[in-house]
Amino acid sequence: MCYNVVMTSNTFIFFGRSGCGKGTQAHLLQQKLEQAGGKVLYIETGAKFREFMEKGNHTSNLTKEVIANGGLLPAFLPVWVWSNFLIENFTGTEHLILDGLSRRAFEAPILDSMIGFYKRDRPYVILIDVSREWSKERLMGRKREDDTDEYIESRLNWYDRDVVPAIEYFRNHSGYHFVEVNGEKSIEEVHDEIVKKLGIF
Repeated sequence: MCYNVVMTSNTFIFFGRSGCGKGTQAHLLQQKLEQAGGKVLYIETGAKFREFMEKGNHTSNLTKEVIANGGLLPAFLPVWVWSNFLIENFTGTEHLILDGLSRRAFEAPILDSMIGFYKRDRPYVILIDVSREWSKERLMGRKREDDTDEYIESRLNWYDRDVVPAIEYFRNHSGYHFVEVNGEKSIEEVHDEIVKKLGIF
């Protein structure tokens, strides 16, 4: 199969409620870009935090404690996790796929400052839109021990309270392409809609 992806490197920022499948869609997009001959740097803040918490130092132990108690981490930690990874690994030529980098409104300008510093031209913000009810049903269906009704409700409340304002920052920013897709469909259908709306292949 022949692909016709633009040669310039692009940036893709994923948002969506818990359970919407944004990690799956981010990986599918990564595969698509690599099949087209591009190099991809994928940053998923949650995975980077899990790696960090295994270090066993004072800061990682405190981080474990905050997360175990359902608390919010101080702003410097998530910013440090993704910015440090970029500083150490980004050469400037890769496509960037960013998942979970701006989860509070005051973090959005920080991410925007990174985009400006690296001179990334009009990133694509991809919102996988699912309803609160759909998300809750999906999370409850996983039947994980820690997915109690109270915990799930707190995650959904957090998204509405903290993440949505960050999304709106990028939706209303003329320097970004804002792509919204219906996440309440099959994995393949969501992927196809993302690819079609990006319009770069």
